[in-house]
Amino acid sequence: MARKPQPEAGAGILAAPPGAGGREWRAVGRTAVSILAALLLWAAIAAVLGDPSHAPGPQQVLPQLAEGLVSGRMLPDLGATLARVGASFALAMLAGTVLGIVLGLSRRVNDWFDPWLTIWNNIPALVLIVLCYLWIGLNETAAITAVALNKVPLVAVILREGVRARDPALSEMARVFGMGFVARHRHILIPQLMPHLIAAARAGVSLIWKVVLVVEFLAARTGSAFRIHLNFQMFDIAEVLAWAAAFVCVMLAVEWLILAPLSGRANRWRRE
Repeated sequence: MARKPQPEAGAGILAAPPGAGGREWRAVGRTAVSILAALLLWAAIAAVLGDPSHAPGPQQVLPQLAEGLVSGRMLPDLGATLARVGASFALAMLAGTVLGIVLGLSRRVNDWFDPWLTIWNNIPALVLIVLCYLWIGLNETAAITAVALNKVPLVAVILREGVRARDPALSEMARVFGMGFVARHRHILIPQLMPHLIAAARAGVSLIWKVVLVVEFLAARTGSAFRIHLNFQMFDIAEVLAWAAAFVCVMLAVEWLILAPLSGRANRWRRE
């Protein structure tokens, strides 16, 4: 009697779920159709208005976008904007994560500083930007500090709630078995906070994109918003939209290539 072949060890664990590839391709297809529908809607609105100088359609904006990217004309300013976003994001995530974990672990500390965090979280972004420029000067340090200060309270609030929602029994079990302070945080606390960290990153990066543009528009000498400001002064609406489209392309690339895969990995345990 022939023996039934046995699956290799670990094959069931490492193999992708049935139909996973098909679902991913269907999701890509829906995204592509959605973007195409947005472009068609834009073109239809522009055609109805019939005023290319004031309401240019994709047939006027996309060639300017392609020329700016292919020739490299837009790349230095896009790079400057992306550098500000990256520096502000890293600074805000680090400070906000530490603050949120401390507030979540200590009720007494949270009672003292929760009003401060509420006030900080509701100060208008423009006020923080102007104060940083007045106190620090019209330089990169002020710009990055202003953007980071607008994001820190949001990250802190999300991480504080994540710490409160953790399973304290796991930390207690680790303490009973003699696991050290660093090991408990590394292997018990941080893995439970990963979905909250990713949520804070995705929510925060969308805020940073907007605040960086305000910072550049007000006082920067490089960046996407600086170029938008120049074209605004010349009333070149097509070029303004081309720069906006370039910025959106960079934003979508960060979302699809970095944040979305990280979110999928952080939430993979929910599907297993």
